[in-house]
Amino acid sequence: MCRAESPGLEQFARDHADRLTVLGLGTQDDLAYAEDFVQDGGITFTMLWDDSFESWIELGIRSQPAAILYAADGTELQRWTGRIDEAEVLEALGA
Repeated sequence: MCRAESPGLEQFARDHADRLTVLGLGTQDDLAYAEDFVQDGGITFTMLWDDSFESWIELGIRSQPAAILYAADGTELQRWTGRIDEAEVLEALGA
């Protein structure tokens, strides 16, 4: 997620908090930069930090932005690389 995308994702997370939980995963730059990014962007959803990139490897993420939608039981429903289409997320939630 980049600074240009974060306001929209924050709003999406707030608008649909009754249907999904948004988690962010930071791995680039450094932790201080990530903390500033969260504060400056007014991000309220949970952001995780991994400076090792092992999480990306484990999740099969090769570039950003990327998103993975999981069901409550942990089953992967869908994944996106590039800009996340909110309508597709909501459609996948309805499935």
